[in-house]
Amino acid sequence: MSNATSSQGRVRGWARSFASQPRAVRVTTYLAAVLAVVLVAGLLAATALERRALPQLDGSRELPGLGADVEVLRDEHGVPQIYGDSLDDLMRAQGYVHAQERFFEMDVRRHATAGRLAELFGEKAVESDAMVRTMGWRRVAERELAMVAPAAREALEAYAAGVNAFLEQHSTSEIAVEYTVLRLGGLGYSPEEWTPVDSLAWLKAMAWDLRGNMGEEIARALAVAEVGVERARQLWPAYPFEEHAPIVGEGAVIDGVFEPGASGPDSRNPMRPGYTAGERAVLREVGASVRALPALLGRGDGIGSNSWVVDPRHTTTGGALLANDPHLGVTMPGVWMQVGLHCRTVSEDCPLDVSGFSFSGVPGVMIGHNGDIAWGFTNLGPDVSDLYLEQIDGGRWLDDRGWRPLEVRRETIEVAGGDDVEIVVRSTDQGPVLSGVSDQIASVGLARGERDGREYAVSLAWTALDPAPTADAILALNLATDWDSFRAAAAAFSVPAQNLVYADTRGHVGYQAPGRVPVRKSGNDGTMPGRGWRAEDEWTPTSVPFDALPFALDPDEGFVVTANQAVVGPGYPYHLTDDWDRGYRSQRIRDRLTDRLADGGRVSADDLLDIQLDRHHPLAAVLTPYLLDVGLPAGYASDGQRVLEEWDHSQGADSAGAAYFNVVWRNLLELTFHDELSEELWPDGGQRWYAVVEDLLTRPDDPWWDDVRTEERETRDDVLEAALIEARDDLTRLSDRDPGSWRWGQLHRLELRSPSLGESGIGLVERLVNRGGWQVGGGSSTVDATAWDAAEGFEVSAAPSMRMVVSLADLDDSRWISLTGVSGHPASEHYTDQTDLWARGETIPWPFGRDEVEAAAEHRLVLEAVEDDED
Repeated sequence: MSNATSSQGRVRGWARSFASQPRAVRVTTYLAAVLAVVLVAGLLAATALERRALPQLDGSRELPGLGADVEVLRDEHGVPQIYGDSLDDLMRAQGYVHAQERFFEMDVRRHATAGRLAELFGEKAVESDAMVRTMGWRRVAERELAMVAPAAREALEAYAAGVNAFLEQHSTSEIAVEYTVLRLGGLGYSPEEWTPVDSLAWLKAMAWDLRGNMGEEIARALAVAEVGVERARQLWPAYPFEEHAPIVGEGAVIDGVFEPGASGPDSRNPMRPGYTAGERAVLREVGASVRALPALLGRGDGIGSNSWVVDPRHTTTGGALLANDPHLGVTMPGVWMQVGLHCRTVSEDCPLDVSGFSFSGVPGVMIGHNGDIAWGFTNLGPDVSDLYLEQIDGGRWLDDRGWRPLEVRRETIEVAGGDDVEIVVRSTDQGPVLSGVSDQIASVGLARGERDGREYAVSLAWTALDPAPTADAILALNLATDWDSFRAAAAAFSVPAQNLVYADTRGHVGYQAPGRVPVRKSGNDGTMPGRGWRAEDEWTPTSVPFDALPFALDPDEGFVVTANQAVVGPGYPYHLTDDWDRGYRSQRIRDRLTDRLADGGRVSADDLLDIQLDRHHPLAAVLTPYLLDVGLPAGYASDGQRVLEEWDHSQGADSAGAAYFNVVWRNLLELTFHDELSEELWPDGGQRWYAVVEDLLTRPDDPWWDDVRTEERETRDDVLEAALIEARDDLTRLSDRDPGSWRWGQLHRLELRSPSLGESGIGLVERLVNRGGWQVGGGSSTVDATAWDAAEGFEVSAAPSMRMVVSLADLDDSRWISLTGVSGHPASEHYTDQTDLWARGETIPWPFGRDEVEAAAEHRLVLEAVEDDED
């Protein structure tokens, strides 16, 4: 029988079956089919309309409010370099250009930071909206607008005017194809005007994702309950100061001012005993609610950065070199948008001449350089947030002075396609009460522990909930011309606290730790949740003074390395955190630089780019000998060991050794820890767990090696053997029986998903906005930090969101690359045009001078000033 006849038969069979169904079923099925056809047709139409939203790149366009025409030059990668005659014109034009390329991203971000995602995406976003409303991110941003300096406020207002001019000139379908998709889903929506508060609120999201150790506080409390204090302490090893150098080797605060090179007394805070079952219940609930929040910059151990500077004495260029690559979550589009903002004639009236990486929705450049200085960021990671257990009785809460009334307000969340949801926000002196939010959403009773009939709750103290003019720092950094003006700008950078590295055209290099860091009372070291009814657990009214924060200028060794490691030695008098990254990346960078600079050597910009791509696994030299000592049967079972014998400990995408080692590592963690730890405590396999396992390897009979679910008592060697054998089977299943065909990149893939429509569950929509399939090297806590979560799988969860190397000897010799491209439009050739280059470890030219920008320009758009009509 022919295929045609067979197909006709199947159709007739389906028709007879359909006709035999009850009429109601047939009508419902028919309507569903019609709706499906309409949806598919609509999505196909949306795909055809994709190019309608692409930005105008050439010609001219009026931009009301400009004092003079502004030019926007774009290179082959679509990177805009904007030229104007005033700061106001440049900010206005940047707002317009950001909206051209990224407005949907900006709109989603402002809905997220205002707790209004449910207005776009329906019921599934209500829980995250409720948490954001409870913390009051936008309410804080509204108060901050009144605090920013006049110049920063003018920049915010001009930027917002530029965004709104773009919105006024374009219909919703011309702004982004995503709005067409949402309309097909039944959402009647037109974007609101942009406001300065929308820009400030994004800084709250940035601060939230980089907030420090809130998750560690909860995890410690739960771990102590599950395995006891001493065994829980094994899971959080102390920072190895002797092996991994801090950013500033020595220093102390003398007469209120930090003095590099001075020494002070040692200090160390121990882990606290456990919590009651009721207290643990609310902590676990808050942990789940926090994880439900959208991670706009990413989350987990992979969130970090590398940055370092080398002074002219040690470079081949004769000028300082600065390298930076922030490690953030992988999204589509990427976090950064490259841009240049240039006064045609730099003067007191128009002082801006800067280029670098910007956040769409925020005026200015976050990381980059101007004509005099360059700067880079890594997350300092101080402990700026504390959870507090609270005792609540109705509308009051207990502190050390007795019962006090809760602060209460009501919030209404509008839900697309559903009923409004009202939540009650409660606050103590510590901050908003986070527990109970999910219960309100589910409209169920409070499922928390009680004590003498009182409710347990969890509140949050967080520096970002106290208004501060952080926006002042962005403009001040853009305009800084030397070390003193750079430090003055850093002093305004309250949250999130970042390590700032510095280099200038005069040959100076330096480092400054900024940020608002709380000073705690004696009963609270920030490592575990405090108790709101104990005065000794509270914060003091003061923060660490800026002058007392660590810094370095022109250090003797000629370079500064920051990679989220400890900022300063243990003698520093103020408690910053106990949860530093343990310094594997920073020490590897230091070692590479030291080797290169030995015997009078010098480093070039290419050398720094090469170090950024270092994929050496920090645990390989420690763990591999133990794996090779395990006796396995010859042949299939021991094939992986022979691969490890030839492995150079580097995690290239084509490395068979890296593939086998990382699969073994994941299995080792599961076999060692999953039997005793609850799922939310399962190891992610990052730098903390390297230190944990490195210690356990020296104690083969430690109780952690035993699987408590079996009657036997397993030892280290039993676990290593099982991990090796299981990894052999895993790679046979996931890759190939032949070890010669194993490749780390086959497992370790980069998938770029839109955090909104890219998670819709609708295949056509996801294919429209998502991109993926890149096989990449690197790994967790390597310098080339393409992190993965051992509790989830091998897919990249965080990565270098950009890479840059600035040459202060000749700024036009600088290089840069972004994880994706400048455009947020799926139909744009600049949606992922930098991703292939990024995955291969390549960079693109970074022109700065007008002649070089003109030579690289492929498009020129003139934003025209509009003359006022005469009466």
